Amino acid sequence: MRVLVRRCWGPRLALGARPRRPSPQWRALVGLGGEDGRDARVREKPPWRVLFFGTDQFAREALRFLHAARENKEEELIDRLEVVTMPSPSPKGLPVKQYAVQSQLPVHEWPDVGSGEYDVGVVASFGQLLSEALILKFPYGILNVHPSCLPRWRGPAPIIHTVLHGDPVAGVTIMQIRPKRFDVGPILKQETVPVPPKSTAKELEAVLSRLGADMLISVLKNLPESLNNGRQQPTEGATYAPKISAGTGCIKWEEQTAEQILRLHRAIGNIIPLQTLWMANTIKLLDLVEVNSSILADPELTAQALIPGSVIYHRRLQILLVCCKDGWIGVRSVMLRKTLTAADFYNGYLHPWYQKNAPAPPSQCRFQTLRLPTKKKQKKIVAMQQCVD
Repeated sequence: MRVLVRRCWGPRLALGARPRRPSPQWRALVGLGGEDGRDARVREKPPWRVLFFGTDQFAREALRFLHAARENKEEELIDRLEVVTMPSPSPKGLPVKQYAVQSQLPVHEWPDVGSGEYDVGVVASFGQLLSEALILKFPYGILNVHPSCLPRWRGPAPIIHTVLHGDPVAGVTIMQIRPKRFDVGPILKQETVPVPPKSTAKELEAVLSRLGADMLISVLKNLPESLNNGRQQPTEGATYAPKISAGTGCIKWEEQTAEQILRLHRAIGNIIPLQTLWMANTIKLLDLVEVNSSILADPELTAQALIPGSVIYHRRLQILLVCCKDGWIGVRSVMLRKTLTAADFYNGYLHPWYQKNAPAPPSQCRFQTLRLPTKKKQKKIVAMQQCVD
């Protein structure tokens, strides 16, 4: 029994001995597998039988690397590869399903997880807690490709929160899933990368998806050893990255700085356009830009006392300048009933003749904070790695 404890990711076989299924006591001891009625054999080395769980573009990259490894007959890393994804209203499905169908991989829609025998499960941006009973069906458990330096940014939207909070460093963690809680299992492999200045969540996702997929293949090549060498996550430094709701995109002009608003745009702008109010109408800000110091020295900006939300059209640059808590941001286009350039918005809504004849009082001729109703529960947007193309 002591030998089994030391080699807790697979029993040593004596030369010529016939492999047999580990006992229920051993599987319970190491936290793997369970008696599910199948006559599965525990493999000590590749090729592995893999069941992949994923949905979005980030997960698609991990699946692409797994499929390439399966097609590489010389290396013999993946023997069988099947896919579990979430149902989608689109006939084509989510990016993971699109890729699986194109690659002729077997696809199951959650909660269907197939009935085959697998050695290990792999999760990337799936968004569902997996039951203990399901985890125990895999002799080597289920691995998670998580795009953060755990324990920082546990939860479904780590890339968004990395950008939103201006983290200088991002990363990917390959960890083993534990039931009942997200992203708390032991770390098998972790790597970091610097976050490029002014990077959007979509741009950062592309970098991290490739890094994570490559790390996953590295772990699978030495799976028993990687599991044996796993380390528990630190108890300090844990933060949570919750899903993004529509209210996240509502700009608070009096409270948010220019840098915070621009980071918000880079973090969620491709999913949820930032929103504000213009004369009691909701308006979406589609294309935000940083305002440099030379523009801020313009006499038109310095000559008058402006309050947060004030809007000025900069004719030479053809952008809207909007005053926020500590400075200005630039807006190139908006959506108010239809998409308008900054010049269109000025001619139709900012021009003095319009403001003079507008039904709203002059005090409302500025952007104001949009406060969504709180009586009805806002529908959350599943922003796992965000960029569903």
